[in-house]
Amino acid sequence: MRILYLADIRFPLERANGVQTMQTCWALADRGHRVTLLVRPDTSAAPRDPFAYYGLAATDRLVLERVRVAGSPAARRIAYLAQACARAARRPRADAVLTRDLGVASVLLRLPRGVRPPVVYESHGFAPEVGRELPGLVTGAPPASAAKQRRLTRRERRVWRLAEGYVTMTEALASELAARFGPRDARAVVPDGVRLPENRRFSPAPMRHPATVAYAGHLYPWKGVEIALHALVGLADVRGVIIGGHPAEPDLGRLERLAADLGLGGRVTFTGPVPPPEVAERLGEADVLVLPNTATSISARYTSPLKLFEYLAAGKPIVASDLPALREVLRDGETAVLVTPGDPAALGLGLRRVVSDQHLATRLARAAFDEAVKYSWDRRAGRLERVIEMAMGRSSAGRSSREGNAR
Repeated sequence: MRILYLADIRFPLERANGVQTMQTCWALADRGHRVTLLVRPDTSAAPRDPFAYYGLAATDRLVLERVRVAGSPAARRIAYLAQACARAARRPRADAVLTRDLGVASVLLRLPRGVRPPVVYESHGFAPEVGRELPGLVTGAPPASAAKQRRLTRRERRVWRLAEGYVTMTEALASELAARFGPRDARAVVPDGVRLPENRRFSPAPMRHPATVAYAGHLYPWKGVEIALHALVGLADVRGVIIGGHPAEPDLGRLERLAADLGLGGRVTFTGPVPPPEVAERLGEADVLVLPNTATSISARYTSPLKLFEYLAAGKPIVASDLPALREVLRDGETAVLVTPGDPAALGLGLRRVVSDQHLATRLARAAFDEAVKYSWDRRAGRLERVIEMAMGRSSAGRSSREGNAR
């Protein structure tokens, strides 16, 4: 298949959506498809090679095309949308368009079906709800206005009803959308993935003293890193490592100050930005991995965090918030210890339980390691293939029906 992936982001991008976009496109290309990824140029002084940045082998089956944009954010957005539509309509056309950008999908679906490929949209959340909760999700962010929430709802409805294929990251999100907008076909739940090395082997490791608890990922408030810091206060013989964050963003400094205020300065290390290929190595240096998400809509129903699958693959015991979206992957007492979200005392007890019980830690780590094979990027690409094929069939059936009606 020829797949056009549309991502209105500078590229390569340090954030999780950049990693997920590149890994998804590379996995589809590795399965023999011809993938074109349409992005904005890198803004680094010395442009980076995306393949090298993400630690992937270059392949001629994955081609990056960069859209030149300039001006205000609105002008840059309009320029990307215009060129995305032109690229989608260009002949020979792609067999399908794949995007996780609601606005891009909505605009493409306004084009006549005869001038564009079928569209497969990958939803990472219900946009109006995310907009409403934004101040609690991202430090300093304003909430979406009522008018914007209504506009986003109309986009969500249009894409749900008109996209030839639809992917959600969680079953909870799929159920919510169906309840809001009615049932639809050609859809699937496809969680995120992880890169698995060949000939991987589980190597049980004894719990060190002091034990090290690690978190990897963004430091936004809804990720719950402050909950983990408060939990560490009561665990005097446990160290913490926070992998991620960026000096230019307020959350890294906010959490560093909190750690100092809690008296954790000597026990918690903040790494700052870490190149994507190095994250697995950092996780491998820890004894326990923590996923302390708070009980927001994103955490409860929408999230499929990359770190979750990286944690599974690391072969380390996991302590995570007991939330529906995470329970779609994790099983309490089998692949993780699940605790009450937003409760430092509960998180501390969960961590203490794992740190003090070597048998439990090894059993959880082994089960998590084995579970990771279900979530390789290759398996994810295979699931996306099936949705794309359904979308192409749905599109062909709709076109035949219209032609029959015309005759």
